[in-house]
Amino acid sequence: MAYIHVKEIGNKKYYSLRMSVRKGDRVITKDICNLGNNLSKINIEDLEKKYKDKIRKSHKTIKRFLETNHYLEKVKKLRIKEDKYLNKEQMLNVESILLHYKSRFLKLDNLTKREILDNFTINFAVNSNSIEGNTITLKEAYNLINEDITPKNRTLREVYELTNTKIVMKFLENKSHDINSELIEKIHDMLLENIDNRKGFRTHDIRILGQPFKPSPAIYVKSDIKSLLEWYNKYKDKLHPLVLITLFHHKFENIHPFSDGNGRTGRILINYMLYLCNYPLFIISRRFRKEYLKLMNQSDKVLSKNLLDDNSNDYKQLIDFIYSQFKISYWDNFMI
Repeated sequence: MAYIHVKEIGNKKYYSLRMSVRKGDRVITKDICNLGNNLSKINIEDLEKKYKDKIRKSHKTIKRFLETNHYLEKVKKLRIKEDKYLNKEQMLNVESILLHYKSRFLKLDNLTKREILDNFTINFAVNSNSIEGNTITLKEAYNLINEDITPKNRTLREVYELTNTKIVMKFLENKSHDINSELIEKIHDMLLENIDNRKGFRTHDIRILGQPFKPSPAIYVKSDIKSLLEWYNKYKDKLHPLVLITLFHHKFENIHPFSDGNGRTGRILINYMLYLCNYPLFIISRRFRKEYLKLMNQSDKVLSKNLLDDNSNDYKQLIDFIYSQFKISYWDNFMI
């Protein structure tokens, strides 16, 4: 395996292309070449021409390292405004993503952007629905959405969950709807089309077995959603977008305003909020499902009874998790 090795001498970083090979119980490493101390002068195409056989399998890893660190070094030269809830390293990484997104991704030709966004939508649909138990794989979803090939041994519900998610993402694309109760109900209705007739905010009480939180009583669902939207409008220009969506997401799921589809609706909503903030969309990976649910449940213990409170400090671990998913998701899905 080939990778970029970093060595710090004084205040400078020096880079080398390094090979790592396992022989029996030992891992042997060897530097192939020195790459100097300037990331911007390291060209992946030049490395490929010279060391094609050695780096072919590691091409994506090396490219990702160079891309992420190149933009990180750029933003380090800027005066990044500090945030109360995200540390300096987190802020630098978010700003490097925004710089790449605006200066590279958004300037791609329309066909390339469309292809990347379509692939993102499939990836998002698979992961979001998988968190709720959907078993359709990424390859099956690709064939379903792009080739209209229905996967074998899957339920119609699972199929509609995927196709409905795509329809909702398309509906919200290039729009600037206000976030209000009507839009929330519209998103939910579209996600539950052909799946569940219980549309609109629930009018009955529910219990979530095995979960520590108690959803809002039915008679308070609409007023709690109203309070949450008041909270959102109060803080949308005060909180960092990643902090804003983290708190909104947890408060929304705690209300649990629908009979079914709360998690899927919530994850669509927070992405739409990022879109309104001119941020790239992101995916909470199904690989981190247990951690995601654990941190959501853990935050239940600190949720203020007053939805209008900004109790961001109590959500630090959940904020850190959402930040990490945003960072991983961006470079996985939007790196050219």
